[in-house]
Amino acid sequence: MPTRHVYLARHGAADPFGELTDVGQRQSELLGRRLAGLPIDAVWHSPLPRAVRSARIVGRHLPDASVREAAELVDHVPHVPDDAPPAWAAFFDGYDAEEAAAGARLADALTDRFARPAEAETHEVLVTHAYQVAWLLRHALDAPPVRWLGLNCGNTALTAIEYRDGMAPTVVLYNDMGHLPAELRWTGFGNGTRP
Repeated sequence: MPTRHVYLARHGAADPFGELTDVGQRQSELLGRRLAGLPIDAVWHSPLPRAVRSARIVGRHLPDASVREAAELVDHVPHVPDDAPPAWAAFFDGYDAEEAAAGARLADALTDRFARPAEAETHEVLVTHAYQVAWLLRHALDAPPVRWLGLNCGNTALTAIEYRDGMAPTVVLYNDMGHLPAELRWTGFGNGTRP
């Protein structure tokens, strides 16, 4: 039975203008090295510059993989709940029905394209954004749409999901930062105590 191996990664750390920082470049380099031992077929990336640059750096370590853009991976809010949890209410303040519907369409396109089995054994890297990693993880776990909230991930942290025909998706890893030294971990999170 063929397995579709999807390796999700948030782009490297970026500056306020969306460009990779030196830290983000180093994180991407280390992610590429970690993935180099796998038979990666393709590296897909969001059209946003921070993801494009991260994917190109990762791709240098994967000479047999094509590096291509996938519009579905763009940074967006995938689901606006009708009744947001109180801690998230301010985040969703101002979203209108049209914006919510556009985000839902993009989220559906993302899962339709990547969250399904393939006809042959494949290994794909998706360099995207925190919300898209959370959305695909939530989908794999068959959790309610609102559950994407709070599933944050670090820059270049690795999440792996396997898809097979007739079976529920298998979450192999989530937010794994083992390829990063301690000083490069936990970027993309707010301040706080981390393990």
